[in-house]
Amino acid sequence: MIIGTLRIEVVIVSSRSLKDKRRVIKSLKDRIRNKYNVSISETNAQDNLKYSTLTVAMVGTDRQYVNSTLSSLINYFRFFPQVQLINYELELM
Repeated sequence: MIIGTLRIEVVIVSSRSLKDKRRVIKSLKDRIRNKYNVSISETNAQDNLKYSTLTVAMVGTDRQYVNSTLSSLINYFRFFPQVQLINYELELM
């Protein structure tokens, strides 16, 4: 069994309040859950207006499949218009 985790740090560009930030993060999390069938949660900076850390977890039997899915998720964040990707860390166990 392969466990993949992806920690992503983003800036929410248009956020002017926590309500704006939470709306963007909720939309992003829902889209990712539906498209990639992974678990995702905001794990840091919940009360910061512009900054967020999201952690994605995926379990599978094929190392290459888990790696390619999480790598394509990184590209999804790069091109999502409401957030700017700052940093990410991909780990397979």
